[in-house]
Amino acid sequence: MKLRFTKMHGLGNDFMVIDGVTQDVQLTPAQVRAWSDRHFGVGFDQLLLVQPPETPDVAFRYRIYNADGGEVEQCGNGARCFAAYVRRQGLTANDRIPVQTSGGRLELELLADGQVRVDMGVPRLAPAEVPFAAEHFEIEQVVSLEDGRTLSVTPVSMGNPHAVLFVDEPPADEMVADLGPLLERHPSFPARANVGFLQVQSPTAGRLRVFERGVGETLACGSGACAALVAARLRGVMASAVTLNVNGGSLSLSWAGEGEPVYMTGPATFVYDGEINQEV
Repeated sequence: MKLRFTKMHGLGNDFMVIDGVTQDVQLTPAQVRAWSDRHFGVGFDQLLLVQPPETPDVAFRYRIYNADGGEVEQCGNGARCFAAYVRRQGLTANDRIPVQTSGGRLELELLADGQVRVDMGVPRLAPAEVPFAAEHFEIEQVVSLEDGRTLSVTPVSMGNPHAVLFVDEPPADEMVADLGPLLERHPSFPARANVGFLQVQSPTAGRLRVFERGVGETLACGSGACAALVAARLRGVMASAVTLNVNGGSLSLSWAGEGEPVYMTGPATFVYDGEINQEV
C-alpha cells in the first residue's frame, strides 16, 4: 500500500511528515529505520506522525520517531514543521494549534511572516523529571566518564532530556563527536540525553551544537536550543530573549524565568511531497 508523505526541514533538521488523520498508518521501528536511511530511503532525522486528538483540548496528536526507530517525547523544529504541514494539508484553518505529545501539550502559532512560534512549555528541572541520577537539583552537575574525565553539565527537560555543556570557544567537531555519544548514553541519564554544546557570545547571542539522542548531531535542535537558554539563564549569563545560531541557521528564543514557558520562533520549510510503499 502506498503512503503519502511530505519531506520538510527546520533549519536543516529534516523530517518525513505523514498524515495519519486521512491515511491508515501502522509504523514499526524497522520501517522508520529503513525510511530514515539517506541512501536507500527518504532520509531524515525524525519522522513526524499527525494523528487525531485523544482529548478535546487539543487539535491533533503529534508523534515523533527518531532515525533509530524509537519514539521520543519532543522535537521543537518538528513542531514548527507540524504546524505548517497541517495548515498546508487543510487539516486545520487555525493560526493557533494546540497539540498533544508524549512529553506534554504544546501550543503552535503560525505567524504572518511565515515563521512559526511554539510555546514549548515550562522546563522541568527536578532530577526525577529530567530524568537525571541525582537527589537534588543543581545548576552545575558533575558527571564522571569512564576514562577519568569529569564534566559539568546542566540537566534540563523540555519534555525530553537534555545535558547542556558550556564551552569557551565555538564547539569543535572533535568535541561533539567525542563527548556527544558518551553523554547521550551516560548512566546519569537513564532515558539517555540530547547533548548541547553552548558558547555564550553575548547576553543575547550564542552558538549551539546538539548531539541528538537516537540520531547523532543534527543541523538544528529546537528543544535543545530551549534547554540551552534555560541553562544559560539559570547560570546568569544570558538575557531573557536571545538568538542562538545553530549549524542550519538561527532561532529566536525567550524565557521569562522559572515557572514560565519557553518560546521558540523559527522557519518551517517544505522540500517535496512523495509516496512510499508502507511495506518494508
